[in-house]
Amino acid sequence: MGWGLSGRRIGLLGGSFNPAHGGHLHISRLALRRLDLDEVWWLISPQNPLKPAAGMMPFAARLEAAAGVAAAERRIRITGIEARLGSTYTADTLRTLRRRFPRTHFVWLMGGDNLIQLPYWKRWQEIFRTAPIAVFDRPNAALTALAGTAARRFARARVPVMAARRLPVMAPPAWVFFHTRLDHRSATRIRAERASQTPQENEPDVPVEISAIAALAPHRRPRLPAPELLRRIIDSLEDGKAEAIVTIDLAGKTTIADFMVVASGRSMRQVVALTDHLEQILPGRIAIEGKAQGDWVLIDAGDVIVHIFRPEIRGYYNLEKMWGSVLPDSETGAEAAL
Repeated sequence: MGWGLSGRRIGLLGGSFNPAHGGHLHISRLALRRLDLDEVWWLISPQNPLKPAAGMMPFAARLEAAAGVAAAERRIRITGIEARLGSTYTADTLRTLRRRFPRTHFVWLMGGDNLIQLPYWKRWQEIFRTAPIAVFDRPNAALTALAGTAARRFARARVPVMAARRLPVMAPPAWVFFHTRLDHRSATRIRAERASQTPQENEPDVPVEISAIAALAPHRRPRLPAPELLRRIIDSLEDGKAEAIVTIDLAGKTTIADFMVVASGRSMRQVVALTDHLEQILPGRIAIEGKAQGDWVLIDAGDVIVHIFRPEIRGYYNLEKMWGSVLPDSETGAEAAL
């Protein structure tokens, strides 16, 4: 990357790009115009730590496909720099780029759905403090994103849209949310459509992204009172010999649910079995993500959100801490002053 970057304003759009599509172009074009950027870089991740490796296109193929999608856009650069840097996490990538190009003004670009999911990212608060962030609305994401943990934690650092052109030169934390024309294209939908068009003897192993709780597709279903629903879920997990069952009261912390339940299965097989049992006993249709992998299953049962982990995955993400001591209502000191 021997580019003359001093003083330039660069938008960074990271992800697995599995595959790249018109939605990425949509955000990039908006960013170039709304933020007065010189370029947008697509940072093709070797492997997103929140997504399973199964079903992921080879890294070189994703780079090539992205280059094809953006071929007509001279101000979009495709790069696999994260592979050369050895970066797995966005926080590391941003810190390294800021150190290597101290006179370049970087802005992190993301969709509203990722703002919901951001607290699941490694050292997510460091991302806010390393570079300004521009968030672009995604279908069914705006209200939940702006009421979520990340938006609330850094509420005082939010920049009015009318001042967005200055965002690249602002000292972080600084972020803006654009209510723009929505683009419904997504890599998950593209992969699902491709799989449905390809005859296979067995059910295709379509990778499932562990996405934001509130981004799960809602279903109309008979509702049980939250306490009764919670009791039914805990009984099911106990019957299935789930370990370390924890209930988190979300009242006053978020609007996505009343309770969260976190539990562990000793193996992928037990995680899937616990999920199957809940799927059978809970009323109506529920939204489930991650069952195919069996490492981390997320179940949206309406007023109760359930996470079932293998122990090592649970220890890594530590949701109990994220939704407990890290929540805004327990902030103190400098963090509370943001």
